Amino acid sequence: MIFILLLLAAIAIGWVASMVGVGGGIFMVPLLVFLGSVGTTQEAVGTSLAAIVFNSISSTIAYSRQKKIDYRFALALLPMALVGAWLGAFLTEFISSDALAIAFGVLLLYVSGLMLAGKEPKELGLLLRRGLDPQGNPTPMLGALIGLIAGIAAGFFGIGGGIVMVPAMNIFLGVEIVSAVATSLFVMGPSSLIAAVTHYFQGNLHIDLAIPLALGIIIGAQLGAWSTTRVSKVFLRRLFGIVLLYSAINMIWKGVQGLVL
Repeated sequence: MIFILLLLAAIAIGWVASMVGVGGGIFMVPLLVFLGSVGTTQEAVGTSLAAIVFNSISSTIAYSRQKKIDYRFALALLPMALVGAWLGAFLTEFISSDALAIAFGVLLLYVSGLMLAGKEPKELGLLLRRGLDPQGNPTPMLGALIGLIAGIAAGFFGIGGGIVMVPAMNIFLGVEIVSAVATSLFVMGPSSLIAAVTHYFQGNLHIDLAIPLALGIIIGAQLGAWSTTRVSKVFLRRLFGIVLLYSAINMIWKGVQGLVL
């Protein structure tokens, strides 16, 4: 019964996640905790990350056919995203996530407001494009910073890192929304794999739960990538804003609960 439930839920999660460029951990972690399938949040995080790897693979295949992945940006982000993913997963054993979750959630509230506005920001994007070289690629420093933050968020919170990479590319660097989504999903594969392996050796990954999640998310990711060709960019930005808003509220609530209880 739990296998079928997780499979169906993962199809829906993969569909939405692939459309907006996130891994799906913001949905899978609460789901696993709510169902009582795991003993700790860390186990939900590790199991979620294993499924996110397959979301990345499935989405990358779909978006590569559409030629939407910006490999220049991906190569600038990826190295430090890998380092950040390992670091984030490693730090879960030593740092309480409560205060950090609240601070991160507040930041996401602001970013979600920008995305929900639906408009392509111009002045801010042009201002921060100073961080790009003449060919339009992120400078090593900027690419490393975005990748590191996304990687740490992935490993620490059990998310794919897309909630950092997509708005960073779209709002601050002016990358077209579908390309930002596709590039984010490509980058999060290796970083999520490193984080998942780290969690596995820490005993935080349930293979029996990861399998139905991975199978469902593979199907959902194909549906999500297909759907992006049939909706407007404004719709995608607002959908991402809703996902960010949910993630922000969820993080703040969990952080407050952890500090109070």
